Amino acid sequence: MPRTTSRTTDLILTGLAPAIWGSSYLVTTRFLPEGIPVTIALLRALPAGILLLVILRQLPLLTWVPKLLLLGALNFTLFWICLFVAAYRLPGGVAATLGATQMLIILGLSRVLLGTAIRPLAVLAGLIGVVGVGALVLSPTAQLDGFGLLAAFGGAVSMALGTVLSRKWTPPVPPLTFTAWQLVAGGLLLVPLALWLDPPTPDFTATNIAGIAYLGLIGGALTYYFFFRGIARLGPATVAPLGFLSPVTAVALGLIFAGESLALLQSLGMALVFFAVWLGQYAQSRPVIAAKVQPAE
Repeated sequence: MPRTTSRTTDLILTGLAPAIWGSSYLVTTRFLPEGIPVTIALLRALPAGILLLVILRQLPLLTWVPKLLLLGALNFTLFWICLFVAAYRLPGGVAATLGATQMLIILGLSRVLLGTAIRPLAVLAGLIGVVGVGALVLSPTAQLDGFGLLAAFGGAVSMALGTVLSRKWTPPVPPLTFTAWQLVAGGLLLVPLALWLDPPTPDFTATNIAGIAYLGLIGGALTYYFFFRGIARLGPATVAPLGFLSPVTAVALGLIFAGESLALLQSLGMALVFFAVWLGQYAQSRPVIAAKVQPAE
């Protein structure tokens, strides 16, 4: 019983991460200035990471720095840049649907890099989740852009690889420390890119500062702590289906704050998403049945 309770708690805490990430679009569009996406990503990662380092007072060994730089690049630098590019060049529904392929990518990378068995039910859950997200957020009039499509898919691959490598390279430190190290690494890599790609930073209003603080402390430090903690405890293949909760949160917030309504197809899509999350967890809870080997005669 305690073991089941612990797993349930781990799933709930880990699921909070993508659920909260679903609020990023609303916060970005309503609270943050436009035209400086890389600077916003930098301010989301680096201050929160430095704050955690000051509190925790634990620096990585030099031998860990190359791995942390790669993880920071995959989970934050490259992923967030691809996310912003896709958001600017694609309708949100198209970007979200391509992002939903992340679960299937994680299953494949987990097999290659971690030796994790690929469960057919998990693959089915991933496919159902992609269909559900598409039904939930896609518009029939959505316009496609080649570079935007590449950015959206690149972001999914980047985050998927970062997720799997975060399990493969888990250091012997608490998850919060691991989170701080990655935030700082990803933030430092964003500094030259922000100076190069973005125009001069405008004067921030109190609303802007509140939005950045939310994305950095809640949408960054807290959620990634839950996320990396879940990867360490549950494994990437179990965490992956929870990513479908992000577009659900985004749609739910649109219903609450923008007065939007759900069409029948969107309602069906949301039901499929929740079913995919459940099926993904069920698939990972089933024992792997090894193939029987016939004795040689």
